[in-house]
Amino acid sequence: MSEQCSGGTTIHTLMKSTIEPAEGNKVKVIVQIDDAELEPSVAKAWREIAKEVRLPGFRPGKAPRKLLEQQFGSEYARSEALKQAVPEFYSQAVIEADVDVIAAPELEITEGEESGDVTFEAVVETRPLVQVAGYDGLRVEVPRASATQEEVDEQIDRMRGQYGELTEVERVAADSDYVTIDISGTQNGEEVEGLSVEDYLYLVGSGMVATEFDEHLVGAQAGDELDFDADHPDPEEEKVQFHLVVKNVKERVLPELTDEWVAETTEFESVQELRTDTQEGLSGAREQEARIAVRTNIGVELAKLVDIEAPDSLVNSEVQARLQNLAYQLQGRGIRIEDYLQMTGRDPEAFTAELKESSEEAVKVDLALRAVVLAEGIEVSEDEMDEEILSLIGEAELSLEEAREELRNGGQLSAVRSDLAKRKALEWLVERSEVVDTDGVVLPPELLALPEEEHSDHDHDHAGHDHD
Repeated sequence: MSEQCSGGTTIHTLMKSTIEPAEGNKVKVIVQIDDAELEPSVAKAWREIAKEVRLPGFRPGKAPRKLLEQQFGSEYARSEALKQAVPEFYSQAVIEADVDVIAAPELEITEGEESGDVTFEAVVETRPLVQVAGYDGLRVEVPRASATQEEVDEQIDRMRGQYGELTEVERVAADSDYVTIDISGTQNGEEVEGLSVEDYLYLVGSGMVATEFDEHLVGAQAGDELDFDADHPDPEEEKVQFHLVVKNVKERVLPELTDEWVAETTEFESVQELRTDTQEGLSGAREQEARIAVRTNIGVELAKLVDIEAPDSLVNSEVQARLQNLAYQLQGRGIRIEDYLQMTGRDPEAFTAELKESSEEAVKVDLALRAVVLAEGIEVSEDEMDEEILSLIGEAELSLEEAREELRNGGQLSAVRSDLAKRKALEWLVERSEVVDTDGVVLPPELLALPEEEHSDHDHDHAGHDHD
């Protein structure tokens, strides 16, 4: 017999299942179903058939089952019922046994295809268990968590640059200088539209027209004439022959950094105040980068300890998840993935290869974190589960118990517990890893902790759902 649970899911009480190991990281799920359990599915199949057939004297969907059985044979509906019911029975079996499947099963009905009790077998790939020797002695490097005086100077110079003046100089051009040039672009002696202009102010080193411009303009001076070939801005066009006439060279002269200038152009009263604020702003950004890099780089080092190839099924799932996430983000801006690749100048094949590589690493990080959970006996309390489930509920009108039951019946309760355990394993690793910056300085403990608001919404770049 079958029972209906609170979430609407059918629980089959006359179903028995056993799990046997199979080749590699696969298992064989053997399910036995009492004939009575299949009857609701058979009845449903007949109702669907009745909607499709036309029998004299009966409206669509009203033909009695016995008449349909005489017309088509009882095997027809049973076959349709098995197609629908077997996957459902399989799902219930793996959820009840908490089998961590990562791919679609190979299903085979071994008994009862035509009548009587039904037995079927499902061979399915499960998430492999790995061992990661050396995880408790990781050493990771992250960006420096404070700004240097040079970086502060560069930031202030960029600010000063907004108020700089261009002054003509009598010397050869260097990077960051401006040159006034006449440009003539031709192909086979014919002027190219849009590539010929007079008195064009060009920033040396910007690569705005073509990289060859910078190569020839560095070292040029007023009066020089330059001839060279360069790629057309449109990659499908032939090369362009350029002729440049250098009219003058200018450098940007920055205003003197004084208390007076600072008071006039900023919210601060002195150079020291400006430097202090700039230092704090840059260092704050550096600290945040370091915090993020701690966990990302621990994951990278952890993945290196996994000595098996990432299963293709997990990698493919991760690739698809990342593509869907990217597509969703771009859709909000009205951009297709194809347009995004073109706008960013990325080759589709190279993009796909990068996506696969990062997905393989994410899968290995996931497997390694699961290994740490098992090795260290990391557990998730029921209070932690309740807190996580409440955060998942959000604004939905569900009680905690209703949400827990829906997760359990959908086979996702184990996934929630596993994600929490992996999160705790990552923090366990953070506490025990040696984390240094690019200068070899050990990061202070306060920079290893997550900001409080991130504890509940920490988003790991890891593959990992317990039931795919």
